[in-house]
Amino acid sequence: MSRKKVILAAGLGVAAGYLAKRQMDQLQKITPEKALKNAKDTFKKQGPISGSWIYMKPEEVEKNGLIYEAYRGGVTRNIDGENKQFEFYVDTETGAVIDSIETT
Repeated sequence: MSRKKVILAAGLGVAAGYLAKRQMDQLQKITPEKALKNAKDTFKKQGPISGSWIYMKPEEVEKNGLIYEAYRGGVTRNIDGENKQFEFYVDTETGAVIDSIETT
């Protein structure tokens, strides 16, 4: 093979790989770690967080008649000297917190 053909083949391979990666990034759901970070950022707007967790496996959640695929997690906050725990669900598509409740 001539040098031009090798360079052309390499260039086409790089371009195809780049385009394939962009397509996969657009179709990929957010990771549990990213979902937890989004949730923590949301809760931090109301005060500091002392602990957090998230399940790595998404589950189906119904909210307002809509069904979401979501990660379930929780945070612990110190409010008036008392630790309070909150459970939340984060949408796997958008990373938005779709529900949160205080647990006892």
